[in-house]
Amino acid sequence: MPEMISVEEARDLVLSHVEALPAETVPVLEAAGRVAAADLKSDIDISPFAHSAMDGFAVRAAELAGASPESPVELDVIAEVAAGDTFDGGIEPGQCVRIMTGAPIPDAVDSVVKYEIVGVVTGDGKPGSRVAFTAPTAVRSNVREAGEEARAGEVIVECGEVINSAGVGFLAGCGVVEAPVHRRPRVAVIAIGSELVEPTQTPSAGKIRNSNSYALAASARAAGAEPVVLPIVEDTQEALAAAINAAVRDFDFVVTSGGASNGDFDFIKPVVEELGDLLMTTVNMRPGKAQTFGLVNGTPVFGLPGNPAAAYVGFEMLVRPALRKMQGYTCFERPFVMAKLTRDAKKRDPRRIFLRSTLSRNEAGEYVVEPARNQSSGLFGPIQRSNCMVVLPEGLDGRTEGSLVKCILLDVNEEVCL
Repeated sequence: MPEMISVEEARDLVLSHVEALPAETVPVLEAAGRVAAADLKSDIDISPFAHSAMDGFAVRAAELAGASPESPVELDVIAEVAAGDTFDGGIEPGQCVRIMTGAPIPDAVDSVVKYEIVGVVTGDGKPGSRVAFTAPTAVRSNVREAGEEARAGEVIVECGEVINSAGVGFLAGCGVVEAPVHRRPRVAVIAIGSELVEPTQTPSAGKIRNSNSYALAASARAAGAEPVVLPIVEDTQEALAAAINAAVRDFDFVVTSGGASNGDFDFIKPVVEELGDLLMTTVNMRPGKAQTFGLVNGTPVFGLPGNPAAAYVGFEMLVRPALRKMQGYTCFERPFVMAKLTRDAKKRDPRRIFLRSTLSRNEAGEYVVEPARNQSSGLFGPIQRSNCMVVLPEGLDGRTEGSLVKCILLDVNEEVCL
């Protein structure tokens, strides 16, 4: 039987047995938040032409070289170029063109002066008007050059890069309407326990509603996976073996809750050992010491405890990283900050403890953290009201009020660096 291992050893073990899933091609809008499975290139220069960065007047910079408030340079406005239009006519000395943001820069000019700092001598600033400039301008001022953001054939999103919302727009502008991304893992979520009933039922004596499956499915979805809640499995080894055998045929990852300890009705460990390779049974953490992991027909199977907090913490620390790796992500640890405890945190268990907690700032702008009063592993409520987990390291040394402690952020993605 595998021995108890550290959280880091457990995470590395799980990660070593999963790989990024094959690519699938999706519409670019559906690629947001996913990992590119190939280099993506632009089909044209972006922008395909030099254009104005603002509303103003397109001029030759040399003509404004001596402009000042005392000696303004006056030019005649001979045309107006809107976004989407072009101006191919000639522009003589002493002339300029009114131009809108995004409009192509005529070949005969080399700078744009923004509208607000140009005086109108006669007319309304449109063609036929005469305008005055009171300061010089630099060549190519307020001009966005052709190919400034990308050149035709240039890689604009690299393989392995996470495509964000702006990236979707960038890809669309470069003509990429479909993108290859790593497939999302399909995750089977199975609750084990003869005492469980569906949430639609009112529990009778000795029964409780199956809440774990829904929390774990939601956690899998938050990790980018595609979860499916399967029927509750009764507390028999035969029933669980049949459910696991069926699940590994149709899913990329199987997560169970319940039946992970060493009681008479705890069967996930013997089932994984019987059907495949049992690789892990206990982790030096609280809540969630009982963490079962193995492979059945090559498919990862993870058995989480039945207590809600233990299942949730185990998922966050060990299952979520695996599901992210299967999607091509390379960051597997939530970011953390150091914060001051608002009260003492005693420690009577030598395991590493994760306290469900609330992080905020005090009047001085410092991070402070308040652990939930009730840390029972049987409760979902404190997790709902928490935004972080305080980490108390292995050993029996607690922490006093005001001590700096590590706070793992539960509402910030792994790619964020703090």
